[in-house]
Parts: sequence; structure tokens; C-alpha cells
Amino acid sequence: MTPACLICHAAPVGTLVSVRSREEDTLWAVVATVGRKSRVAEVFRSRAQALDDRAWRDQQVNAYADWLVRAKQPVPHYSVTPIRRSDLPRKWTPLPALGFLRGQMI
Repeated sequence: MTPACLICHAAPVGTLVSVRSREEDTLWAVVATVGRKSRVAEVFRSRAQALDDRAWRDQQVNAYADWLVRAKQPVPHYSVTPIRRSDLPRKWTPLPALGFLRGQMI
């Protein structure tokens, strides 16, 4: 085929193809766990940001550990895991570091 024939058989110029990578849809979640209950505490685009947030939350829990024990409040444990945007609950909101400041525990 000649170069002119290749142009004739090419796809139409006006056709748009949506290319969405999996990385766009993948976020990093800081997950609070107490006993068998888990809840997404915060969500970030990068793992480094999630690890920083987890470290901050651990620091907050450690700072108030004695008070949590005296108040007989469960101590949350934090971890970081990848999560898809579609896996977040519709009305999800971030969770305070100590987990119960809104009158609910995880």
C-alpha cells in the first residue's frame, strides 16, 4: 500500500478514546481497626502521604493512651492499604485520630 492508502484506512480523527489508568482509580487508605471493626479513616493519592498520616495518628493515640485506658475506650490500630475509589462508602467522611470524637467509635 502506498502512504496515501494508509491514510484512507485510518480511524476517524474525531474519535475520542477515554484511557483511564488503574492508578488513577487506586488510592491509599489509612484504616482504623478496633477489635473486628475496621473503617477507612482517611484517603490519599500517594502511599507516602498515607504513611505520614498513619504515623501522625499513631502519635496521637500514643499521646492519649493513658487517658484512653482510664476512660475505658478501645485503642484504635492504624494500617495503610490500597483502595479503589469505588470501594469507598457513598457518605464516607474522614475519621478523627482517636476515632470517637464524633460520639461514635469506628
